Amino acid sequence: MSKAILYDSTLCVGCRQCEEACSTRWKLPYNEKIAAEEKISSHKLTTIRTFGEKFSRKLCMHCQDPACASVCPVAALQKTAAGPVVYDEDRCMGCRYCMVACPFQVPTYEWEARLPKVRKCDMCSDRVPGGGVTRCSEACGYGATITGNRDELIAEARKRIADKPKDYYPKIYGVEEVGGTSVLILSSVPFDQIGYNTKVIKSALPALTWNALQHVPDVVVMGSVLMGGIHWISHRKEEVARKEGRS
Repeated sequence: MSKAILYDSTLCVGCRQCEEACSTRWKLPYNEKIAAEEKISSHKLTTIRTFGEKFSRKLCMHCQDPACASVCPVAALQKTAAGPVVYDEDRCMGCRYCMVACPFQVPTYEWEARLPKVRKCDMCSDRVPGGGVTRCSEACGYGATITGNRDELIAEARKRIADKPKDYYPKIYGVEEVGGTSVLILSSVPFDQIGYNTKVIKSALPALTWNALQHVPDVVVMGSVLMGGIHWISHRKEEVARKEGRS
C-alpha cells in the first residue's frame, strides 16, 4: 500500500526539528543562518515558512504521477510503489527538465558543485518502503507531521476536519492536486494564504506532457537522445578515470 505524509499546519509550532532531521539524513549543514532561510535549496530540502502566527512546510510533494519523472529522458527520477519519488544521481545528465516540469518548484540544482546534481526530498526511501517513518515525522514532537498509508491518512485528515470544523479549512491539499500527491496538508485557512499553489490543475500533468510531445518536431526528440548519449559518454569517462586511479 502506498505511503504518504500528513502535515497538519494547525499543529505546527515552527520548531524546525523536521528541517534539522532532514539535514542530518542528507549530511547537509544546518545552523541558525540556514534555519532562517524559508525556501528550499540544494542544501535545504524542506523548510518551514512563516505567515504571521501561522506556519507551513514545503518539501517534495511526491506526486502520484510525477511530471518530473515523465520529462526525464534518462529515467533518473521514478515514482515507487511505496510512495516516494526517488532520484538516481548516476543516471542524471543535468538537463534540469525536472525543475521546469515540477508544478511545485521543488527540485533544486547544485550550481556551486564541480559535478552538480539535482537535489530533492526522497521521503526517506531508505525507511518508508519497509514500514518505517520519515525522519521529519520521527523528529516532530507535536504530531504536525506523520507517516502512514495514504488512504488511512486521508481518512484521518477527514476525521480531524469533521471533529473540529472550526479549526480547519474544509479541504485536504494533495488529494486531487495534479492527480494526487503523497504529501497531504491540512490548514486552518485557505491554502494560498500559507504559501501553497492553489492554481495547479486537478489532473495528472504527464498526460499533458505526452499530448504536447506529439506535436514536438523530431529534431527536439533527437536532441534528447543526443543528450542521453553525451551523458553516457561523460559517465563512462568518469568510470574509466576512477578505475585508472585518476579521480
